Amino acid sequence: MDVAFLARVQFALTIGFHYIYPPLSIGLGVLMVAMEGLHLATRRPVYQQMARFFVRIFGLTFAMGVATGIVMEFEFGTNWATYSRFVGDVFGSALAAEGIFAFFLESGFLALLLFGWNRVGPRMHFVSAVLVCAGAHFSAVWIVVANSWMQTPAGYHLVVDAAGRQRAEITDFWALVFNPSSMERLVHTLLAAWSAGAFLALSIGAYYLLKRRHDEFARATMKIGLALAVVASIGSLVSGDLSAKGVARHQPEKFAAMEGLMEASAPAPLHILGWVDEANHRVIGVEIPGLLSWMVTGSAGAPLPGVASFPADQLPPLSLTFQSFHLMVALGMALIGLTVVGVALLPRGRLFQTRWALWAFAWSVLAPQAANQLGWMTAEVGRQPWIVYKLMRTADGISRSVRGPEVVFSLVLFTLIYLLLLVLFLYLLDQKIAHGPLDDDLPADARHRA
Repeated sequence: MDVAFLARVQFALTIGFHYIYPPLSIGLGVLMVAMEGLHLATRRPVYQQMARFFVRIFGLTFAMGVATGIVMEFEFGTNWATYSRFVGDVFGSALAAEGIFAFFLESGFLALLLFGWNRVGPRMHFVSAVLVCAGAHFSAVWIVVANSWMQTPAGYHLVVDAAGRQRAEITDFWALVFNPSSMERLVHTLLAAWSAGAFLALSIGAYYLLKRRHDEFARATMKIGLALAVVASIGSLVSGDLSAKGVARHQPEKFAAMEGLMEASAPAPLHILGWVDEANHRVIGVEIPGLLSWMVTGSAGAPLPGVASFPADQLPPLSLTFQSFHLMVALGMALIGLTVVGVALLPRGRLFQTRWALWAFAWSVLAPQAANQLGWMTAEVGRQPWIVYKLMRTADGISRSVRGPEVVFSLVLFTLIYLLLLVLFLYLLDQKIAHGPLDDDLPADARHRA
């Protein structure tokens, strides 16, 4: 089997498993800051109990994120050495910044966050929560900047080394950071991460209410989770629209595949759902004529370039790109709808007694995870056949010395290890949720009243 394909599958599996955890860390970081801030402002014991409970879940998520992420660093050297040599100057800057400004900040204050409850004052502990949350966000900043450069390269020039090999060299660091897609993609990524944290909190609160346990804790958790879900879900819709328009400007082949635009140049319908007939270059499904052209250009009659206008060897997999994008959008719209239901039922506490809504929120934790995976799939599959857009093809980035059997062996091994880690994570998370918030998490005076 083709070595490049095997290496791509391996990287997809490792990053797919890894990407379960960073969005949760980012979203949980926002929740922790909100909970500790509310405790400082109101002195209500339940907010301290919530903060302690979710800090423990954050610690578990952070540990799993580190364990699953380190493997990708080695894959760049083992499987993608040619690519790493080409982008080393660019990625070295971005990933060094991530290590200095993000990982050390997050990990440095995590010990204080986890173990400092009775060792520092509440204000200092709140500061540690803010800094850990900031570290998680800064990590996303630099990773998204590096990935966005692969989508829309900027701030570089090509040089030739002594061996006659080309590589990209930075000429303008800030042009690299603010490349044409980085800020749009960053905002969308962070809001999607907030959504993952928000719906985890909503799921836990709904579960406790369905089990008639920890009533005050569950109600307060759902209120905070719902507030973050409103911001995240509505914001994701707006940022997703801006990001898609950026793709239309800078990566028209990807945009054509995402939206199922087949004609070379024609007013574009918005496909609500459908199936891509790649052999005949058509989409069979439900569409609204002219709506996509209006959303992109402001005119329903404006033509947009389609698949037929690009060379066949520069097109991504059409069906996979189309389906992953549309499933992501469908899940996002479903989360918006569920959020609206939650807000509508919140007055007079009806949300907390409506069992069908509680069941929906209990299972909703899966939707942001699926949407995040599909969004990553859309971005990365849609960029093919380029590993760096218009500069290096994916097949040209593979290590020259790696062999198929070696990749197959490590692929099987990593898959088993990552599955075990996922099972361990789910087991430990289930145990923490089953035990619930502890009475010891309450201040001493509130503990006696409880």
